[in-house]
Amino acid sequence: MASPRTTQIFLASTLYGAATLAAALDADRFGPADRRILLVSNNAATPETTTPLDEMPGFERLRGRFDEVRSWNEAISPFHPGGWAPRGDDVVLWERYVRMLWDLGDDDIELAVESIQVNPALALAQIFTGVPVDVYADGLMSYGPTRNKIDPLVGTRVRRLLHLDLVPGLTPLLLTEFGVEPEVVPTDAFVKVLAELGEEETELPDIEAPALVLGQYLSALSILTPEEEEELHISMVRGAAALGHTHVVFKPHPTAPARWSRALEKEAGAIGVELTVLDTPVLAEVLYQRMRPALVVGCFSTALLTASALYGLPAARTGTDLLLERLAPYQNSNRVPVTIVDALLPELTERAAVAAQEAGLGTGELTNLLKAVGFAMQPQIYPRLRPDAERYLARHLDATTWRYFKRRRLTALALPGAVPSQLAFIPRNAAVRRVARRARSVQRSLKRTALG
Repeated sequence: MASPRTTQIFLASTLYGAATLAAALDADRFGPADRRILLVSNNAATPETTTPLDEMPGFERLRGRFDEVRSWNEAISPFHPGGWAPRGDDVVLWERYVRMLWDLGDDDIELAVESIQVNPALALAQIFTGVPVDVYADGLMSYGPTRNKIDPLVGTRVRRLLHLDLVPGLTPLLLTEFGVEPEVVPTDAFVKVLAELGEEETELPDIEAPALVLGQYLSALSILTPEEEEELHISMVRGAAALGHTHVVFKPHPTAPARWSRALEKEAGAIGVELTVLDTPVLAEVLYQRMRPALVVGCFSTALLTASALYGLPAARTGTDLLLERLAPYQNSNRVPVTIVDALLPELTERAAVAAQEAGLGTGELTNLLKAVGFAMQPQIYPRLRPDAERYLARHLDATTWRYFKRRRLTALALPGAVPSQLAFIPRNAAVRRVARRARSVQRSLKRTALG
C-alpha cells in the first residue's frame, strides 16, 4: 500500500508573514512535502474593504514557493477569521469539509501558523486534530509570554517556534511553557526575500533619503482615541522636522482612515515640511530599499527593528510612554513590543541620542526586564519566572524602569515595588488588610454624613 501524501498548510495573514515563511522555506527549515498550500487569511475588521496579502504588490514574487494559494475567509464565509472557531461537536465535520474543499483526501497534514493562541490559527489547529504544528512569528510578540492559556491538546503538538532575529541575543518566551524550542529564520534568507519584493515593479514616489513615518492604527484596538492617534502621527512629523528633515514620507497603516492623512498634510504645510502620503500597500522594508530613509520614525512597529537590525537605518520612537500607560489590562500582548522598542531605540525628541543612535538596554538587561514583565503579565502560565521578577524588581526598579510596571499589578502579585518603601514595615497579613478595609469604610461613612 502506498504511503499517504504529505501536505503542508501555511497560514498567513500579512505579506510580512508570508515573506517570513518564504525565507524559512528557502533556508530548508521545513521538511519535504508532496504539496504546499499557502492559506491566506484577511483578519482586518472589514475584510471586504482591505487588500488581502495575495493581491498586494510583490506577492507574485513569493507565490512560487507554494503549490496553491487558498482563502480561509472563503472557506468559513460568512464568519470572520478573527472571531470564529469550530464548536467541539463540529470539529470532525469541519475537517471533512476542509479536506473535501482543498482536495486533501487522506493526506498527512502538517501546519505552520502564526499566533497559535488566537483564531484563525487556533481554529485551524483544532480542526486538524492531532497533526504536528510549527508556529512562526512575524513580529516582536514572540519575545513576550503566550497571551492566553492554550489547551494542552494544541500546545503539546507545537514542535518549534520559527522567528526572525530582530533583537540579536534575545530568546523568545512564547510557548516555552510547553518546552517549545525557538529556531531562528536566517537573516540573510529573509533579507534576500525582501530584496525580491523590492524588485517588484511597484509605482512609488521617486524620493531619496526622506524621514519615513510609520503609521499605526491603535484606535482600532481601543488603546488610543482616533484623535489621540492622529495627534501621535502629527507629533512624529513635527519631531522629524525638528531634527532638520524637510521631506517626510508617511506610510499609513493599511486600515487607517484617510482623514488622518489630510490632517498630517495640513500640519506639514504649516511647519514647512514637504509631505508625501503613500497610498500603495507595500512593506516598509520595500521602502527601505527603494528610498534609503535618512530616519525611520514610529511608535512600536516591528519595522522599526528591521530598519535598524536588518538595514542599518537610523530609527527613533515616540509615544511609547503613553502606550505603556494606556495598555490595559496589564496582560495586553502589545506590552512586550512596546517595552522592547522603548528600551532599545532613542526617543525622537532627544536630538543627540537620535543622531548617535544610542542603544538603550543591552541584551542581558533587556532579557531580565522582559522576564519580569512576562511574569507580571502571565504569572499563572510562567510561575517559574517569579524569582527572576523578584530579583529584577528588587534591584532595578527606579524612576526609569517604573514605566514598564503598574503598582497595582505588583501589589496583586506580591512583588517588590507593591507598596511605598516607607510602608514596607507593615506586615502583609489578613489582620492588617481587615483593619485597612474597616478604616476605609468608616471614612466613606463620615463623608456621606458630612454631605447629608
